[in-house]
Amino acid sequence: MVRQTRGRVAFGAALFATSMLAGVPAALAADTAAGPTVEEIVVTAQKKEENLQDVPVAVTAFSTKKLEQLHVENFNDYVKFLPSVAAQSAAPGGATVFMRGIASGANANHSGSLPSVGTYLDEQPITTIGGALDLHVYDIARVEALAGPQGTLYGASSQAGTLRIITNQPELGVLKGSYDLKVNSVDHGGTGYVAEGMVNIPVNDQIAIRMVAWDEHDAGYIDNVPGTMTYPTSGVTINNKKIAKNNYNDVDTYGARIALRLDLNDTWTIRPTFMTQDTKSNGVFGYDPSVGDLKVTHFLPEDGHDRWYQAAMTVQGKISDFDLVYSGGYMDRRIDSHSDYTDYSFFYDTLFGSGAYITDSHGNVIDPTQRITGRDHFTRVSNEIRLSSPQDQRLRFVVGGFQQRQTHFIEQNYQITGIDPAISVTGWRDTLWLTEQLRIDRDYAAFGELYFDITPKLTLTAGVRAFKSDNSLRGFYGFSSGFSSKTGEAACFAPNSVGHGPCTNLDKRVKETGETYKANLNYKIDDGKMVYVTYSQGFRPGGINRRSTLAPYSSDYVYNYEAGWKTQWADNSLRWNGAVYYEDWKDFQYSFLGPNAFTEILNAGQAQVKGVETELSWATPVQGLTVNTAASYTDAKLTEPYCGTVDAAGKPNKTCATPQAPSGTRLPVTPKVKANATARYEFPWGDFTAHVQGSAVYQSSSTAALPVLESAILGTQRAYGQLDLSAGLDHDTWKVELSVLNAFDKRGDNYRYAECPTLVCSRPYVVPNQPRTISISFGQKF
Repeated sequence: MVRQTRGRVAFGAALFATSMLAGVPAALAADTAAGPTVEEIVVTAQKKEENLQDVPVAVTAFSTKKLEQLHVENFNDYVKFLPSVAAQSAAPGGATVFMRGIASGANANHSGSLPSVGTYLDEQPITTIGGALDLHVYDIARVEALAGPQGTLYGASSQAGTLRIITNQPELGVLKGSYDLKVNSVDHGGTGYVAEGMVNIPVNDQIAIRMVAWDEHDAGYIDNVPGTMTYPTSGVTINNKKIAKNNYNDVDTYGARIALRLDLNDTWTIRPTFMTQDTKSNGVFGYDPSVGDLKVTHFLPEDGHDRWYQAAMTVQGKISDFDLVYSGGYMDRRIDSHSDYTDYSFFYDTLFGSGAYITDSHGNVIDPTQRITGRDHFTRVSNEIRLSSPQDQRLRFVVGGFQQRQTHFIEQNYQITGIDPAISVTGWRDTLWLTEQLRIDRDYAAFGELYFDITPKLTLTAGVRAFKSDNSLRGFYGFSSGFSSKTGEAACFAPNSVGHGPCTNLDKRVKETGETYKANLNYKIDDGKMVYVTYSQGFRPGGINRRSTLAPYSSDYVYNYEAGWKTQWADNSLRWNGAVYYEDWKDFQYSFLGPNAFTEILNAGQAQVKGVETELSWATPVQGLTVNTAASYTDAKLTEPYCGTVDAAGKPNKTCATPQAPSGTRLPVTPKVKANATARYEFPWGDFTAHVQGSAVYQSSSTAALPVLESAILGTQRAYGQLDLSAGLDHDTWKVELSVLNAFDKRGDNYRYAECPTLVCSRPYVVPNQPRTISISFGQKF
């Protein structure tokens, strides 16, 4: 919800520049003159509607208007403007999100830990182990980023923070719609387009429907160039003539959302929503620097098909003076994928002679090139009910209960054409290794927060969440008994229980209970100025290692100590918010690829994070000129060595002669400095309203992995800056805009990875920011 107001401004540009260097003095309130104010934003970060400036939590929020101005269409577009957020993403829909430096660079595949940042679509969690849903951003009311542990109200997987995507709801009594069309051209690549539209239909005084649809084609810009590879053991040479092509990594996305609002009476409302999206991607999104900028040489087809739907319902009403909200949802997500695993085949053959074991039915050594056919099926059922007392009372509360059940069926088929049936997994032709597993993560919680106004300006908040997690993993993983006499089929102890596996060699379950706490004290200096201090905890449930010889891993916790401020100055023409914090990360979960590129998870040790975040919005004295800036500084490091080994009881060793990462090692992924600034000037031009805008983003370098040797192999994720420019015209109901994103075509490293254990596959890939993109768009409202 966004409100526009006009007010008075108390200073000129020179005074502003001086004040930002010397602090913000009380004199800012003097010498006022008429002028605009900054945008007022209402958020629901604390699960109730509040002005952003009244919420004693570090929240960054983008309104519908701001999302449009920043050309936000997907996850990557808004994350670059969130200073406290970092991400690793090797493909669309596969992003692992981190906040405030709580990141270990851990392997984030299907057997990894649960995420440390929760992602919500309206009231429903949409986080999956394979990455947060990459929802197309259109007709979105807000994106909210809640930095720091949100363990009380949001619980599991909001250990380091929470991202919330809030959709625009149906409006009663209003018939309206809009559509937007865009075409673009990507440097070093092809052309793309976006078509999207919305209509809001009032059925009667109590019912309204809102329908949204989109169709997007993202141009590719990674080239798969012709090349060959020779295996040392067999002497076989392979080439990629059949699949070599330019603009290899194009993406097609389409989807729809339909929402209904039904007002039963003046106090009770039902809002069911159905949303679906289908994304097909080709190629890979990282390039191989040894081949060239934005180039790879891959030998087998690579693609992904990610489709999902979510059915959700919110019921909101009053019981006496108390507000009652129920929200429930069911999400179903399926991902089919094909991956080139040539790097694994080549490096294992080169270093260990593994190609000697890849033979046909006559015992002849053959081409060992592997490919992966993957099939993932996620479901999530979630239910929450909460009761809130009247907000005008001195003593207030919110209490509730939460339940969710996530399932993940995992099929990973590692295939080699023509291998001996005797070494292929039983019932699976050409399959050297098979994973057929079902993972179930259950979470139950009761939570509450109590708010007490000690004085009219001083408020104390206390919160607690009691939780129970119950996580299991069963099925089959491994080689055939003809290839391995100890693992895979040779280790089975029961008939098949999942999918079409040959038998069962893993069936484990782990349960945990615990509590997280929060305490906050906030003081309102006057209207528009507040300071606060917070102690909060966040957690992430433990789980099962699918290498059955390893012990389960336990929950890890983040303990947050924070002081922040929310201030508005000069009759609301200047908003300055920020926070400083210190966080302890205890027994953090670290997943890595062990022998046979097999995921293992340990509770690694301790780390600490120190940081500062700040945001500034200024409606300048120049009519129509607004400036928005945001920045963060994050110092995250180990406080004890990471050895990478376990003792006889399966517990991580915390003392060792040669640790993989010594105490003081910087945590990976998150840059120390991340900042952005946007200046927008709107002015009348004849019968039109014109605008010009420039947005600059910057982030410093970061490491790609926690172990020092792996980090050296992958290389530093380089610092980079990017400038986006746009200009356009608005006239009554329509608008047109020309934009140039990444105007100087600066290459940045968003992610560095290897396709198997880094110490074996020493070929790093770099996922870059998108090259310069020029687009023109037209939109109309009716």
